[in-house]
Amino acid sequence: MKIVATKPELCIGCKACEEACSKVLFKENDPEKSAIRITEKSDGGYDINVCNQCGECIDICQVQAIYRNKNGIVMIDKDKCVQCYACVGFCPNLAMKYQKDIVGPFKCISCGACTRACSTGAIFMKEV
Repeated sequence: MKIVATKPELCIGCKACEEACSKVLFKENDPEKSAIRITEKSDGGYDINVCNQCGECIDICQVQAIYRNKNGIVMIDKDKCVQCYACVGFCPNLAMKYQKDIVGPFKCISCGACTRACSTGAIFMKEV
């Protein structure tokens, strides 16, 4: 399976990845609606937060709305999701997202849009 991987030391904080992600997921340029988050660290570097597809959220979902697709990527079935947000609180990587204007949680679907937008290679697709 291919997942989004990161090299934070290459990140310049341009946030083009966040823009690309929000455009794919929600058809708008809003960093709050991005499944990838770039934050500046106190030392001047950047942290890159994105789902590593660990699947820890799958078992916490009481209505089986979270599953692995045929490619191994963790997905959310919006029709089954009851918006309890237990997955958001349970995610060990804080990669399951919530945004007040969106009904239900959302996360990275490993589409690769962010990797194509990254000019430095800080975000890339990796076979695992």
